[in-house]
Amino acid sequence: MTVRAFITGLSGPDITAEERAFFREASPWGLIVFGRNVENPDQVRRLTDGFRTIVGRNAPVLVDQEGGRVQRLRPPHWPAYPAGAVFGRLYQIDRAQALVAASLGARLMASDLRAIGIDVDCLPVADVPVAGADVVIGDRAYGDNAAQVSALAAAAAEGLLQGGALPVLKHLPGHGRATADSHLALPVVDTDRKTLEASDFEAFRPLAGLPLGMTAHVVFSAIDPVAPATTSAIMVGDVIRGSIGFKGLLMSDDVSMKALSGTLASRTAAAIAAGCDIVLHCNGDFAEMQDVAGASPVLAGEADRRAEAALALRIQPESIDLGEARSRFSSLIGLATGTAIA
Repeated sequence: MTVRAFITGLSGPDITAEERAFFREASPWGLIVFGRNVENPDQVRRLTDGFRTIVGRNAPVLVDQEGGRVQRLRPPHWPAYPAGAVFGRLYQIDRAQALVAASLGARLMASDLRAIGIDVDCLPVADVPVAGADVVIGDRAYGDNAAQVSALAAAAAEGLLQGGALPVLKHLPGHGRATADSHLALPVVDTDRKTLEASDFEAFRPLAGLPLGMTAHVVFSAIDPVAPATTSAIMVGDVIRGSIGFKGLLMSDDVSMKALSGTLASRTAAAIAAGCDIVLHCNGDFAEMQDVAGASPVLAGEADRRAEAALALRIQPESIDLGEARSRFSSLIGLATGTAIA
């Protein structure tokens, strides 16, 4: 079956006739779900089932469900999960308990997601923020040092995998120093490479074996002064695949973000040429979806091998007592916040 190397969004809570025809013809590798696509659990389940029926395979369905500010599935139908910084605070109090909490929280998220047909979570965030950086990362981060961030990120990734959901490591090779929000503008980081290697990149190295990763739309001027990591063959080859050693399927961040320039087709082609295996397009704009699809190659070779290896990790999880697990998670988070999960 021919599959094209892109992940698509869609416009609303139901698949339109136009989108249905597009999915069938373009055959995107996967679908990503946003708040505009979500009404209630039954509706999301119909949406994910419908997408897979249209493309004729058990295609991955993704969501950004980090907790805190970045949580597409929200109360009253889904629990409110804490931001990464909460686990970071707990880590300073009790490292072992923080790792348990990060893993357990992700395991609970995986249970939420699988119940509605979502099997990929764009988590963990391994960015290491610094003073003066834009708040786009901020409290999404697990801390401000590489060792703590990578430890908590690894625990979260393991919790997702145990729950049958694939983690997506982001944002390679690091968004923590960016002084602009890449949704709105192109960030340029002027930090020297030695410092980057010891801090930003170091947080990702222990996570290099995760099955999926997402690039950062950030220019690192000491390494490639022109192109952001997403469209830089130097950053992908020398840093992400080389220095960091990331082995999994590499997807771009959303190519519709304002950090990138040019047409959607040229952005897509540039990301693929730089070494991204798959391009992510999120906003559900139909004309843009068509442009991205037209510029996306058939998934083949090493990219296809990495995609198959990732999808093979979608296990049927062992059953757990969700009530007991949520109570335990609430108690752990309460150590850091003094409150319980909603």
